[in-house]
Amino acid sequence: MEPKLQKAFADMRELEKGAIANPDEGRMIKPPSCPTGRFTQVLSVGIGGSALGPQFVAEALAPDNPPLKIRFIDNTDPAGIDHQIAQLGPELASTLVIVISKSGGTPETRNGLLEVQKAFREAGLDFSKQGVAITQENSLLDNTARIEGWVARFPMFDWVGGRTSEMSAVGLLPAALQGIDIKEMLVGASIMDEANRSTVVKNNPAALLALCWYWASDGVGSKDMVVLPYKDSLLLFSRYLQQLVMESLGKEFDLDGNRVNQGLSVYGNKGSTDQHAYIQQLREGVHNFFVTFIEVLRDRPPGHDWELEPGVTCGDYLFGMMQGTRAALYSNDRESITVTVQEVTPRAVGALIALYERAVGLYASLVNINAYHQPGVEAGKKAAGEVLALQKSCKEPVEPLTLEEIADRCHAAEEIEMIYKIIAHMAANDRAIIAEGNCGSPRSIKVFLGECNVDDLFT
Repeated sequence: MEPKLQKAFADMRELEKGAIANPDEGRMIKPPSCPTGRFTQVLSVGIGGSALGPQFVAEALAPDNPPLKIRFIDNTDPAGIDHQIAQLGPELASTLVIVISKSGGTPETRNGLLEVQKAFREAGLDFSKQGVAITQENSLLDNTARIEGWVARFPMFDWVGGRTSEMSAVGLLPAALQGIDIKEMLVGASIMDEANRSTVVKNNPAALLALCWYWASDGVGSKDMVVLPYKDSLLLFSRYLQQLVMESLGKEFDLDGNRVNQGLSVYGNKGSTDQHAYIQQLREGVHNFFVTFIEVLRDRPPGHDWELEPGVTCGDYLFGMMQGTRAALYSNDRESITVTVQEVTPRAVGALIALYERAVGLYASLVNINAYHQPGVEAGKKAAGEVLALQKSCKEPVEPLTLEEIADRCHAAEEIEMIYKIIAHMAANDRAIIAEGNCGSPRSIKVFLGECNVDDLFT
């Protein structure tokens, strides 16, 4: 695969010179200026990539009490539109409406705009004083906003596709209005983007991810990708990836004109909710999938956790369910990928977006297609219980021990990887585990009870 990957790296460099660019390289936007306190709500009107990215980021990162609350009209369903407008009530008068359409002529977005304008007229409000457009320059929408004197207009560049537009004004403006730190999002994306440019495969996260997809699906999309984030705030990540992956990779012809019918089907919700839904089939039914677990080490902000029972928190159960499901699938020869982040922050979300955008491009090159156009439950519970029991055993030592020594004391020499994951999880949550060494080099670690310096641990 090395020659194919080197070609993929070259392909991405060529794309970036012209048709494709990376908006995570420091391009910034500023939210529209307005008198303090004028706006209390944001209503975003857009569909597809103009909605899925902003919805994902809002769910993942918006504070509990944002400066402006956001709602979305992302369909042309009249009842759905009516519901969103009705929810605004008298606050329609203090709602900033963002209309997002690259072409400026997307029917569903146009319909949503017309419905919202009708609501403004019926309320005796001047829409132009509350409207913002994000679109290509000189599009129908751009010209309308300019002529009518809307509050602001932000450009979408022709090389930005909807499904890769989250790190442009499409995603950054709604995020900024909600009080999300978009500079940190860009930093995270930029750091990941730099790593994704490495031509040394083992040092390139996106290349490793693309290779996992290729191996799991035989390079022909023979298996579906099930995305399971074990964090409520990442609930919409699978929907976001559904478009990014399926719209990019679902192609009938390759670059040589051969009919290949490529693609990767993506679905998923969240863990551990899905353990009570379709995990039974994943473990024991037809083997037509591979799973991507999104693991978040930090359960709650520091100082906010507490134990439901001696030595076990609510987050430990979630962690145990994920590791138990992962182990249950593995025991029945079901493949999975685990992507781990320390916690859900703007920087981490920016990095996740950049990781998957680049992985899609590299995978497309591996299978020779154009990514940038668009012509078992009980076993999991049992294994989770075993993980929690193993975690309690890990807390028994009082002197510094290596992972191998802990495994021996727990009589679980074959579970050393799980012991490492338990320690990393507990350390990330300040759970009286301290490590000497570096988690990037597990064999260097020694752990013991005491306060944990998480920053040093994950340096």
